[in-house]
Amino acid sequence: MTKKTLILGASDNPARYANLAANRLKAAGHDIVNIGIKKGESAGVPIVSAGEPLPDIDTVTLYVGPQKQPQYYDYLLKTKPKRIIFNPGTENAELAELARENGIEPVEACTLVLLSTGQY
Repeated sequence: MTKKTLILGASDNPARYANLAANRLKAAGHDIVNIGIKKGESAGVPIVSAGEPLPDIDTVTLYVGPQKQPQYYDYLLKTKPKRIIFNPGTENAELAELARENGIEPVEACTLVLLSTGQY
């Protein structure tokens, strides 16, 4: 089952975990949406700025530190994903609580590990 995934903090830099995740998600058959500050592309998908909340997003995977997340709270909650994955270094109790209050499952995990162990 494919899970359309929004990558917040997408990067075209192959050394970044967000870029690695984009490529592994695509290789596993998942559709991705890349949201980031710098334009470019990752896994063949353009990196765009956050705009209108997107429909049919199953998972948001975070690659933005907690100090920069508040500007995306409204966007994420209105997107209404089933879950938000807090990758290492992105853990944020405030956003996790907001997610729970809005029926979104917060998950502290590593997207790359979830993919490699078949738990994604």
